[in-house]
Amino acid sequence: MPDATLRDVYVIGAYTSAFGKYPGRSFKDLTREAYLGVLEDSGLEDGSAIEFGWFGNCGMWNADQACIRGQVCFTPLVREGLFPERVPIVNVEGACATASMAFHGAVKDIMSGMVQCSLAIGVEKTFFAGDWERIQAGFQAGIDNLDPEEWQDHYREVGEAIGRPFAPGGDRTIFMDTYAMQAAWHMQTYGTTQAQIAAAAAKSHNNGANNPKAQYRFEMTAEQVLGDRPVSPPLTRSMCAPIGDGAAAAILCSGDFLANLPKEAQARAVKVRASVLTGGKYRALDEPSLSHVAARKAYDFAGLSPADMSLAEVHDATSFCEVYQSEMLGFCDFGDGGKLAADGETALDGRIPINTSGGLVSKGHPVGATGLSMIEEMVRQLRGEAGDRQVKDPTFAIQENGGGVMGVEEAACSVVILERTH
Repeated sequence: MPDATLRDVYVIGAYTSAFGKYPGRSFKDLTREAYLGVLEDSGLEDGSAIEFGWFGNCGMWNADQACIRGQVCFTPLVREGLFPERVPIVNVEGACATASMAFHGAVKDIMSGMVQCSLAIGVEKTFFAGDWERIQAGFQAGIDNLDPEEWQDHYREVGEAIGRPFAPGGDRTIFMDTYAMQAAWHMQTYGTTQAQIAAAAAKSHNNGANNPKAQYRFEMTAEQVLGDRPVSPPLTRSMCAPIGDGAAAAILCSGDFLANLPKEAQARAVKVRASVLTGGKYRALDEPSLSHVAARKAYDFAGLSPADMSLAEVHDATSFCEVYQSEMLGFCDFGDGGKLAADGETALDGRIPINTSGGLVSKGHPVGATGLSMIEEMVRQLRGEAGDRQVKDPTFAIQENGGGVMGVEEAACSVVILERTH
C-alpha cells in the first residue's frame, strides 16, 4: 500500500497521434503534434504550468541525434512561446517500455510533491523507406550487443529444449523469433493452439478497425489470421506488430492543482492508482516473468486485485504476448490465456476486455511512443470517450508494457493502474 505522505496523481491530458509510416514527418513534427494535442486535451490554456518534462525516444540516434533529444525537439516550441522556457527535460530510453518510463518519471514528480504539473511524451520513427538495414539496426539496439554470444547461446539452449532450433531470419527482427520460441514452449506445455493465438489477433484487429488512430484499420477473422504469411511459426504476419512512426503524451498533476481547474477538466481527470517498473533477467522457461512481478506489486500498491480491473492494454508485440500477459496479470491461471481469448472473455463485451485500442498488432508499435499510447486508450475508456470500442461502465484499467529482450523475457516492464474518478 502507498505511504500516506505520497500525493495523489491525476492524468488531465492524454493524446496519441495516428500511428503509421510517415517518411515525410520528422521527430520534431511528431513532437509538436503530441505536445499541442495533449495540451488541448488537458484544457490548459497554455503550457506555462508545466514544471518538468520527460521525453521518451529510442531511435533518434539513427537520425544522428544521440543526445539532448527532447531539448532539440522542443526548441521550436520554446522559441514560439508554446512551451515554457527553462523547464528541465529528462531524456528516457527503455526500448519498447520507453514511454511508460517517461510516464513513471512524471508520476514520481507529482507523488513526491516536488512538482505540481508534469509532462510525459514519447516520440518515435522506426520506418525508413527502402532502408531495411537501418530499420533492423533500430530494433537490434534492444538486445545485448556487448556480449551477443550470451543470448545466442541461451536461445540455442531454449531451441534444443523445445525441439526447435534457433534460426533467426533476415526478413524479421530477432524479437519475432524469441516470441515464437516462447509460444512453442507454451503450446507444448499447456496445449495452447495456434487457433487460440489467432483468436486474440482477430479480436484486436477488429477493435483496431474502430480506432481512428490505428495503423491497421480492418477487421479480420481468426481463419484469415491463420492463413496470413508465416513470419516465425507459429506466428503469422497478422499476429505481429507492424513497423511505424508516432507520438503520444500525457499531462499529470497533483490534487491541489486539479482542484483549481475548471469543473469540466476535473470531471475528465483520471487517477493514477499505481505505476510500477521491474527489471528483466535470464529466467527459466517455466518461471513467471517480470510482468507478473510488476502486476503483483501494482495490485498491492493500489489495494486492488485482477478481478477489479475493467479492461487492460497489454504489450502484444505478437498476439502470443497477449495470451501470455493475460496470465501474468492474473486474469486466468497459467496456461489458460489461449482459452481466455478463444472463449471471447477478452472481447469488448467480455469479462476482461484486452487491447480495446487494437493493441500493437493493429494500432501499431512506434516503440518510444507505445507505452503512452496505451495510457491514452485507458484514459479515453475511463472517461467514456472511446466511441464504438467503448467498454461498458469501466472503473479501473491496467497497462502492461515491456521493453527490450533479456533471454525469454523483456529487459524492462511497466504496469500502470488507472481509476475513473467521476
